[in-house]
Amino acid sequence: MPGDSIPGPCPGRFLSPSRPKNQSETVKKANGTYPMMAGGKLKVVVFGAYNAGKSTLIQTLDPSARHVEAHTGEGDTTIALDYGRVVVHALNVYLFGTPGQDRFEFVRQIIARGMDAAILVVDCSVPPDEFTLHLYSAISGQRVPLAVILNKCDLPDACPADLEKIFQNAMVFAVCARDKAAVTAALTRFIESFMKEL
Repeated sequence: MPGDSIPGPCPGRFLSPSRPKNQSETVKKANGTYPMMAGGKLKVVVFGAYNAGKSTLIQTLDPSARHVEAHTGEGDTTIALDYGRVVVHALNVYLFGTPGQDRFEFVRQIIARGMDAAILVVDCSVPPDEFTLHLYSAISGQRVPLAVILNKCDLPDACPADLEKIFQNAMVFAVCARDKAAVTAALTRFIESFMKEL
């Protein structure tokens, strides 16, 4: 039911997904009457800072997802994109993960072209950094449906409730990206919030 928290491995730390005011009206004004339904396809682009959990989220939703990465001193990182596909209510949802470093802005812009909706993955075990806030501001200005996934809510320092106020113009879900049931439920509710004729 709308407004219910999503079950998962982080008891007591869930937020009720909050629907932004007039979100469906914004989608209508920006894109006409849901043209993304054409062909039964939906392009969802996943954004987030380095190590927020973007690749994990996509690979949890689609274990056969494609991933391009580089080995760095800080660990493996996405350098081009992640690509996965899931089906929600007979709708093919194509998930495109973006690099999490500022220097790859041009790659994010290319991947984001033609997106129908966006997901911002945030590490809620640390305060949001300037790059995450920049992404949130930039995506909010695109006038596409936006969900924020507060990841790593199972870590001791996680404080998802403190971040809900920051991302008040998006649907917010506090889920662990490795929990397939929880992230699937979050994605489904997000899509249902703006797709009226699934």
